[in-house]
Amino acid sequence: MSDATTHLLLPYILAAQAQKHVTHNEALRILDGLVQLSVLDRDLTAPPGSPADGDRYIVASSATGDWAGWDLNVALWTDGAWLRLPPRTGWLAWVEDEGLLLGYDGASWVGTTPAALQNMALLGIGTTADASNPFSAKLNAALWTAKTVAEGGTGNLFYTMNKEAAGDDLGLTLQTGFVTKALVGLFGSDRFRLTVSADGSTFFDGLSVDNATGIVDQPRLPRFKAYTNYDNYVGVGAWTKIGLNNTDYNDQGAFDAANNHFVAPVDGTYLFGATLLYKINASATARMRGRLVLNGTSEIRGSLGEISATHVSLATVIWLQTMVPLTAGDTVELQGYFRVADGYFAADHTSFWGCKIG
Repeated sequence: MSDATTHLLLPYILAAQAQKHVTHNEALRILDGLVQLSVLDRDLTAPPGSPADGDRYIVASSATGDWAGWDLNVALWTDGAWLRLPPRTGWLAWVEDEGLLLGYDGASWVGTTPAALQNMALLGIGTTADASNPFSAKLNAALWTAKTVAEGGTGNLFYTMNKEAAGDDLGLTLQTGFVTKALVGLFGSDRFRLTVSADGSTFFDGLSVDNATGIVDQPRLPRFKAYTNYDNYVGVGAWTKIGLNNTDYNDQGAFDAANNHFVAPVDGTYLFGATLLYKINASATARMRGRLVLNGTSEIRGSLGEISATHVSLATVIWLQTMVPLTAGDTVELQGYFRVADGYFAADHTSFWGCKIG
């Protein structure tokens, strides 16, 4: 019969043994050291200078001093001496300075974090998960990186999100103070959308991509085409704003028909163009000019044009086109000029158009 227990090696009190309390107390001492095992540290190779009774350590490799030869054993300071407790396979120990649970596998102490987590109902990292958010994380950074070929992977990384049906929603919600400011994904269809909001309740599509064709739409892009529905008379020798009182389209209301000019709603680069159709008044030697003007005063570089040959009424035309950076609130207007004889800028086909391109 063995004189100690199988797993914890607690000494038995033998038949007819003298000084039974010594054996009993030794067993209690071992139990007190091992049950609910929690060690202060696992990195020391030599005993600390002033241990307190009951202090426990996992001895690091290459131990010295009183711990020499105790590598990976549990060292317990009790009754003024170090007690060696050799670990057995399956022992668990909490490492207090690391907040880490270790298990002994028969050769070394290893972390107990499982290699696989399957069919978990809730998972919270740094916060509490709930039924509405069964996976929740509160952290300052997250990393997804591809498993390399050398590690047995492909070197690629795909993050897959899936919805049940086309009419369902799938996407990313971007918030400030838990107020939604942007949505990116497939909402209500399989068309890709980027949608933004100032208040979390009213949303605007900034970008939409047709998944069947790949055609990109910018529903909120400032763009317009304005025209005049009457003949604009212009005298000789004076630049004159063309009265463009109608629009074929005017997205975001960027063209101000009451003041006959475009108003930039946001900073950006804009593309403009214009058509000036000549209509005779008295002489076909009118020498028609056209230009685009910034904020009512500055001619936009590249927008000036003139027809110097003899004009043909309702046939001679100037086409203007240029690109210009604008600041929100800047205005652009179309102006006309005759330098030899007066005339008209004809109705319907005298037009001005533009859009934001960057």
